[in-house]
Amino acid sequence: MTPLDVQSWLDRYVAAWQSYEPDAIRSLFTEDATYAFHPWDEPLRGANAIADRWLGDQDPPGSWEASYRPAIVDGKKAIATGKTSYSNGRVYWNMWELDFDDQGRCSRFVEWFMRQPS
Repeated sequence: MTPLDVQSWLDRYVAAWQSYEPDAIRSLFTEDATYAFHPWDEPLRGANAIADRWLGDQDPPGSWEASYRPAIVDGKKAIATGKTSYSNGRVYWNMWELDFDDQGRCSRFVEWFMRQPS
């Protein structure tokens, strides 16, 4: 993976989040991917479970903006950082641990985030 490959994946991630299109979500992840919302959480397992969770807990359209960039890329592993801002004033700063397969799909996703004080 190159920084451009990771940026492309991040852009597709945000687009899938905006659209909540099940196939777009599933296409980001391997069939056996793990996805943890916090590093201590038991992760979701599998692209279908990840898509089902996203679809079951949707943010209203137009209620947020997000921007993410690769901070570190080392082979098939990457760290991405960014920010999500909600229209209600909530702002979250994020770091994501990402592992990829040979086709550029994420096989492991771990989210670390902090809510910006008001």
